[in-house]
Parts: sequence; C-alpha cells; structure tokens
Amino acid sequence: MTTLPACCTPFDAHWPLPAPLPGTVFLSTRFDPSLLNPDDFQRSAVPPPASIQRSVAKRQAEFLAGRLCAREALQRLDHLDCIPAIGDDRAPVWPGHISGSITHSNGHAAAIVGHKAQWRGLGMDLENLLTLERAERLAGEILTPDELQRMATVPREQIALLVTLTFSAKESLFKALYPIVLKRFYFEHAELVEWTEAGHIRLRLLTELSAEWGHGKELVGQFAVEGDQLLSLVAVGA
Repeated sequence: MTTLPACCTPFDAHWPLPAPLPGTVFLSTRFDPSLLNPDDFQRSAVPPPASIQRSVAKRQAEFLAGRLCAREALQRLDHLDCIPAIGDDRAPVWPGHISGSITHSNGHAAAIVGHKAQWRGLGMDLENLLTLERAERLAGEILTPDELQRMATVPREQIALLVTLTFSAKESLFKALYPIVLKRFYFEHAELVEWTEAGHIRLRLLTELSAEWGHGKELVGQFAVEGDQLLSLVAVGA
C-alpha cells in the first residue's frame, strides 16, 4: 500500500450514511492543500492529467485525495491496483466490472466502489451546506416548480438543508445513472419527492433517458449531515 502524502489523513472506512450498502467499499480522507508537495503525485504513483497539472493547489489536492481513496477502495474490493482515469465526459473511468463514484468538497474526499453484478450504478456527492441566504438565492436554479412549492411549506430554518440536499441528491442521481444511460440530464430533469429526518430520500425522473429510465421512474437514496457538510448517495441495484 502506498504511504499517503502529508496533505492527506489516514483512510477512514467508517460508513457515514443511514443504511450500509452490502458488497461495497467506502473510504474517505481529509486533505489540506497547503500541505501538498509538488512531488506528492509522483511519490503516490498517481499520474496527474494535464488539466490537473495546470490547476491550483486546492484542485490538485482534491484530485489526488479522491484518486487515492478510489485506488485503495479498488484494492480492498478486488485486489486491483488501478487509478480511474478522467474520461472524455469528465467522469472517472472504472474497470469494466466495477461501479464507482468519487467526490470531494472543502478538505474532504471520498470514494465508493462495488461490483456491477451487484450495483449497476453508484453515485455519491459531498457538498458544503449552503447558507440560508445563498440557498434562497439558488433555489430557483436547482428546484423544479413543484419542488419550490413544497419548499414553501418547509420551516425557514430547514430551507438551507433542503436546497443543499436537492442539489446533492440530483448530482448523485446523475453520477449513478449517467454510466447506464450515457445521456446527460440536468437539475430540471429530476425532482426530490420525499426526504426524511432519518436520511432517506426518494427521487423521480422528469425526462426520458432510455426505455428503462423514463419519465416518472423513481429511485431511492440516502444522505447524512456531518458538521457543515452533506453527503448523498444513490445506488442502482443489479
């Protein structure tokens, strides 16, 4: 196993969400861009793509941290030594029999992997919780008209959480479904129908992505809030 660079904390395999996903490996790390060393990519045997080489320390550190989580997760799942490349569509390229997802937000990166025979799609997204002011400003861009109507019935102190959750859940939905349908879709093409205090969510598609994934199709997911960050996950079973 590669020794982690000084900018990353040891891997954490603690499952942070309400319901564990059988057969998956989840790993996270905290990272500090100010501790990133120019040699860290080479020492960690993570070749940085050209776009990453040209970017700022924060972007370099989050890419490195996310890829290190992914490689170690693949190692623990299947004894694979593999770093997912960046595809033409910007998504990570996983081994053919693997589903996976990588996410990062301020100082925190995570990856989840599983076998496609068990999980056709895995989508995970980490977000910093929006402030109330920012949530109210962004709500119109992220929420559908029906979601905005439902938001109007929610206590004002829950709005920041709801808008952050809706954004994150739709990101996770995209990451889970895109490798299956190979078709881009956007915030207006899905809605968060239901969410519970216990961390369970239900999403509904509002567009035709394929014969199987049509308008009205529903998927479930889950989320958890830790400190000022929200993690969401949508998994499509085989």
